Amino acid sequence: MVFALCACISVFSVTATPVSAQNWRLNPSYGTASLNWNFRPDPQTQTVQAGGDNHFSGSSGCPYGGWFASAPDYRLHYNAGQYSLTFYVRARGDTMLLVNDPTATWYCNDDGDGLDPVIRLNNPRSGQYDIWVGTYGRTRVRNAVLHISEY
Repeated sequence: MVFALCACISVFSVTATPVSAQNWRLNPSYGTASLNWNFRPDPQTQTVQAGGDNHFSGSSGCPYGGWFASAPDYRLHYNAGQYSLTFYVRARGDTMLLVNDPTATWYCNDDGDGLDPVIRLNNPRSGQYDIWVGTYGRTRVRNAVLHISEY
């Protein structure tokens, strides 16, 4: 029981806002994938509508915050190997990316490649990754494409 309490405290110390507004326990809006390292084709893609009604108040990767849905947009079950794991978005609008990894560590990025966000994990862990595609302004961006790559 003490271990569960400590794990919860460490999650809140990373960023408290996603834990309360973004709920990884909800079913993802656009599906789930299971991938083993060295997957093909690379990248894997999923079209989503970016944005949501919950404001994420910022972190080092997203200092001004952004707008995300409560439920994850996409869920990845990943069996890690020797490659890095990269999440990025291509869209006609200012999007943001929020990822909760298997250790309950939250990553956020805004404008990693122009207005498109990029999160690269050099030593990814095996397990569940919950992914949100948000927007900088309180608008929705249709046809945003989430990419998952090892290159």
